[in-house]
This record gives sequence, structure tokens and C-alpha cells, in this order.
Amino acid sequence: MNNEFVLFSGSSNRQLAEEIALYLKVKLGKVELHKFADGETYVNYDETVRGKDIYILQSTCFPQNDNLMELLIMIDAAKRAAAQRITCVIPYYGYGKQDRKTNDREPITAKLVANLIQAAGADAVLTMDLHADQIQGFFDILADFLYASGPMTKYFAQKGLKDLIMIAPDVGSTKRARKYAKILGTELAIIDKRRPRPNQSEVVNLIGEVAGKTAVIVDDEINTGGTTVNAAQAAIKNGAKEVYVMASHGVFAGDALKRIDKIPIKEVIVTNSIPLAGKLSKKVKVISVAQLFGDAIRCMHENKSLSQILKS
Repeated sequence: MNNEFVLFSGSSNRQLAEEIALYLKVKLGKVELHKFADGETYVNYDETVRGKDIYILQSTCFPQNDNLMELLIMIDAAKRAAAQRITCVIPYYGYGKQDRKTNDREPITAKLVANLIQAAGADAVLTMDLHADQIQGFFDILADFLYASGPMTKYFAQKGLKDLIMIAPDVGSTKRARKYAKILGTELAIIDKRRPRPNQSEVVNLIGEVAGKTAVIVDDEINTGGTTVNAAQAAIKNGAKEVYVMASHGVFAGDALKRIDKIPIKEVIVTNSIPLAGKLSKKVKVISVAQLFGDAIRCMHENKSLSQILKS
């Protein structure tokens, strides 16, 4: 890769940025990030970005508002410093759950965030496993979308488990679970779920035969853990001999990990799209997506197709 490429890291997930830089054999760009006494964010690039192709890595995870605002300010600073192309690398896209209106006077914040990123001056976005595919259409700038299915199924296949069945914990997760089932050569089951209010879910029915099988629940993220716990309990109730979970993003809000620890889930597999230091359960296994993002950044910088990455 040539010297016109620079990778910068925001505050949210510097460890992943360092892993990507190590994989690409480049040094992270130097940028000063701090807060003023009143809480406002300050950004200053400590090296020239004029005429360069720069990539800003920032997951908009907790604290979402601080991390999002920092990303926007980093974009603005790079734009004003005459960067040639600014690509936002967002392993976890916060506010993605609010992708449509379910009540008359609700916002669509997934679209609002896309607008903010564009208005700040970004030229492109690279993100992974959005909550809903329609968010792809919210961007009017170049946007590329990665999937954690490759590294996650590669790890899971090494276990050599038999009699597997993938479970979609709700209808919206069916496409993702079907892809995992295809990669691992397994059957598919679907849970019919209803959500009476935000962050609460109830299992209505389980479609598919899980008795005597090793059930693998596949989802885009684990937030409060309600969907995961309910799906696992439904699988166990219907005769599954073991339950595993694969989720791209480990949000683990509130008491999610405590809820998961209380039920017989064998292992919860997530990626490092969100930093998890200090809040892990013994059940949680973290898979790195540094190589996935590194390969994508290399392809984007060299104007090569991402198709081989997307197929993985």
C-alpha cells in the first residue's frame, strides 16, 4: 500500500484499529482527541492529511452520542485539512435499530445518522452487519457493507460439532441465519417473536425441529439479552441438547451478561466490533474482524472489488 493511505482511530475502539494497522503493516495516524472542560470534543490531526486517502475507524457504540459526535468532528477536521477522500470505518453502526417508524411520531434515527455523516463531509462508509438491510439505502455516498459470517463460522466449524441447527431468533434474522446454515451445512429453525415494547420480547412459537440437536442462535447483536435468552429457553424447552449463540455485535447493555449466565448457554460468540474489556462472561468468546476490515480497506484504497470478501 502506498504512503497516501492513512488509518486514524477515534476513541471508541482503538484496540481494533491497532489490530487492523498491524495486519496492514501501517502505523496508525496521529490525532489529538480530548474534551474541553465543558464536555465538548476537540480534534486535531497531528500530521498532514492534505491530498490523502484517509480512513477513520469509530464504532458508534456506548456512549453513542459522544462517539458519534467525535466521528463527525473528525470528519469535519479532515475535510477542512484538505483530505482527498474520507472513509468512515464503522464496525458497529449505532442507532441502527431505529430503522423505521412503528408509531406515528417516532424518528428514523438510522437515516438521521447517515445524513449527519454525509453532511459532515464523509465520502464513503464501511460498516458491518447492519441491524436491517434497508439501512444500506439510507446512504447517498459510497457505502460498503461487510458480514461477520466468514470469521465466525470459520471459528465455529473448528469445533466439529454434529447435528447442528441454526435458529433465527425472530423473522428479521431469518436471512442471516439461513446464510450461516448454508455455510455450515445445517438445517434452519425460526422463532416467531413479538415485541410488546422496546427492549422486550416474547416467544410465540418455534418453527422447526430442534429436539436432540445442537442449536445455534444467530443474530446481528445482543443488546439487553432478552431475545437471546428467550430463544435459548425456547430451544431447550423443545429438546435441544446444547445451545450456542453467534452474534456479530456484543452490546451487552444493562444486565445482559447476568441474564445469559443464568441459563444453560454453552458459548456466546461475538466479534470485537465493540470493545468488551472488563465486562465479559466466561461464556463469551470474542472473534477478531481485523483481517476482514483490513482486507476491505486495502481493496477500497486500491479501487479493487470487495466481492471476494463479501462472499466469505
